[in-house]
Amino acid sequence: MSVQVGLLVLAVAAGVYLWLARAGNISGDQARRLVGEGARLVDVRTPEEFADGHLPGAINIPVQDLERRIDELGPKERPIVLYCRSGMRSGRAARQLSSAGFVAVHNLGSIGRW
Repeated sequence: MSVQVGLLVLAVAAGVYLWLARAGNISGDQARRLVGEGARLVDVRTPEEFADGHLPGAINIPVQDLERRIDELGPKERPIVLYCRSGMRSGRAARQLSSAGFVAVHNLGSIGRW
């Protein structure tokens, strides 16, 4: 395989990965339903981004603080809906919470999908 073909394959794979990360794993309708039923809505953006605007009822736990503040999320059985600006940080947070034993973690992805 030539270097150019290899780079093209890598670029396409990276693009697909980024698209999937932004998409999240639930729709806005599903997220609103879960939150309406009592799921915790968590904004994993920075405090500055949160202050500039966030979804109603969301709490702010920046992804870089998640491990330290994980007790604020309540029982591991309670559903959690995560979001951020593009879906990258919420995807990372979803993987982190699932690894920590949370059983109902949902990634909305971008705040714009609400």
